[in-house]
Amino acid sequence: MDKHTGFSAVGIIAEYNPFHNGHQYHMEQARRLTGADFVVVAMSGDFVQRGGPAIYDKHRRAAMALRCGADLVVEIPPIFATSSAEDFAGCSVALLDQLGVVNTLCFGSECGEIRSLQQIADILAREPESYTEYLKSHLRNGLTYPQARLQALELHLNKNQEEALFQVLNSPNNILGIEYCKALIRQGSIMTPMTITRKGSGYHDSLGSTDSFSSASGIRKALASQKNPESARWEVPKEVFSLMENHPFLLPDDFTAILNGELLRLVEQEESLCDYMDVSPELACRIKNLVFDYCSFEERALQLKTKQYTHTRISRALLHLMLGMKKSDAEARKARNYVPYARVLGFRKSATPLLGAVKRHGRIPLITKTADAGQWLSPEDYTFLKQDFYCSHLYQAVYASRHPISVRNEFNRPLVIL
Repeated sequence: MDKHTGFSAVGIIAEYNPFHNGHQYHMEQARRLTGADFVVVAMSGDFVQRGGPAIYDKHRRAAMALRCGADLVVEIPPIFATSSAEDFAGCSVALLDQLGVVNTLCFGSECGEIRSLQQIADILAREPESYTEYLKSHLRNGLTYPQARLQALELHLNKNQEEALFQVLNSPNNILGIEYCKALIRQGSIMTPMTITRKGSGYHDSLGSTDSFSSASGIRKALASQKNPESARWEVPKEVFSLMENHPFLLPDDFTAILNGELLRLVEQEESLCDYMDVSPELACRIKNLVFDYCSFEERALQLKTKQYTHTRISRALLHLMLGMKKSDAEARKARNYVPYARVLGFRKSATPLLGAVKRHGRIPLITKTADAGQWLSPEDYTFLKQDFYCSHLYQAVYASRHPISVRNEFNRPLVIL
């Protein structure tokens, strides 16, 4: 129990794209093992880290989390929710830490052992001399930063007789866990990291391919191919299925027209594509050369893919171009500790003490009513928030064009309250 608040809270960083049985297991274990009174979730908004739209909008996914045990859901700003693992983790940790009430950060990993993750995170956070020299050498030889960092870390661990640690880097959730631990170190956070062994299918597994929990990717693939939420009925909690049933969803290709139009505009007006996040000079040149080869969002990512650039990296770059996310925007936000406000998506009525504690102990404003946000934020910070609004309004516009039903915007959409 925290002596300042009189209760304990565990934080979870997630996308819930969509929320499934494995997520519920994680949430239940996090609460049980920490003895926390409240679960606080920092969740991606309408666009996600692999470079595409969330399959369901952020308020519906927040409702899924709240129905399954979360007490408070706050939004990870889209500029970092769609960024590299390092910035995704950095922003998410900063957001939870600045709420001033979260005692423990709990995340899933394949290894299920926090010490190994912390050891590697410490190396990456301290950047010892041998590691730095290896990194510079690999970058000079033309490797991408992720490739160079991985090989530099392997050489550093070998040099220090810690080869076994390198095996931890072979799994995606371990890598993200390391980034969370690194962010905690660099930000001097008092939150304690804790990991739970991931019990689920691999990212590329299809539904029913294992006896464990299906992955969110497998569920999305099933929804995309069968066009029917029924395919995921047994992969998600019943409280979640009721939110999916008879409710349309969005896929990357639904944004094809907007992406192609924005690429044409940028090239026609001779804007520097390299000003945008994840766009290198080589990738910018490829985009310009292929801009008139009209194709879908997913086909465009495959069209641009090379040995040097992964499908995820390409998808993120295209998303940043479409959403107008520039490198300078990200740097400006990092200078303000990533996120100078906490946008609330929803909460449980029983979490009133938690919200009160955030208002007393938090180091950033808690935004519950968007129409009044300009009164609480500086002009610069309000500009950041309006950029977040733009992303969601674009998502809502595409949704409305695909599904002729009433769609709420960022100013008239109520919080999810259970």
